[in-house]
Amino acid sequence: MSVLTPARGTQAIFRINPVAKLAAALLLAGVLILTIDWVSAVVALACEFVLFFWAGLSLKAFAVRTLPVWIAAPTAGVTTLLYGQAAGAVYWSFGLVNVTEGSLELAIATTLRILAIGLPSVVLFVTVDPTDLADGLGQVVKLPARFVLGGLAGLRLVGLFLEDWRSLELARRARGIADRGVLRRLLSQAFALLVLSIRRGSKLATAMEARGFGAPVRRTWARPSSFRGREVALVGIGLAVALLSVSVSVATGSWNFVLT
Repeated sequence: MSVLTPARGTQAIFRINPVAKLAAALLLAGVLILTIDWVSAVVALACEFVLFFWAGLSLKAFAVRTLPVWIAAPTAGVTTLLYGQAAGAVYWSFGLVNVTEGSLELAIATTLRILAIGLPSVVLFVTVDPTDLADGLGQVVKLPARFVLGGLAGLRLVGLFLEDWRSLELARRARGIADRGVLRRLLSQAFALLVLSIRRGSKLATAMEARGFGAPVRRTWARPSSFRGREVALVGIGLAVALLSVSVSVATGSWNFVLT
């Protein structure tokens, strides 16, 4: 039986506090976003692909979960290639489109940077349980319980969107009003889904308020969330990859600070 992720607890990455995963992903993204060069992105990607073997994802699961990143990265690269800042030799020009040496280098750097930032973020958050994340944000980061629990409740409802969309589609087909006008049908269903989501959110907010989730008192947590050695190690790995990427980029003269 094929699954997208292994059973919970079969890999060490599943037992790491989600706050550490969030910190590692933000740390790596924060460093890589400061520069637009292909060297730092390649170094980061090389390190990340080595670490992906310990993430507990099969090749199929990795491909399925990271597919949006693989689509977004070259799309952004092509856009940058065609409409990026012109510099150096001109390879092709037509109207507003200018493919130059500078735009080509920028397109490659942009594509690699999106991959270097997006892939580890997706891989880390595939192994995150929303409830564990809420526990970590409330106990480790000390965010307000009302904000954390509201976000958790909203996140839990995201999975219902597809079911609601399917139900709306079947209901409209049963009434015979979903066979023509694809664009009109999509807009109408989207509006109906928006109305349904607002009503469900209002009912959820009322129910949570009635149960005391918004009470201005110190809240207790059913499951303790700790930040120990393995969490520190993961953040350290993220910092090491970021520093190595920057060091190699600076040493090769490829560092290109975005604000310069």
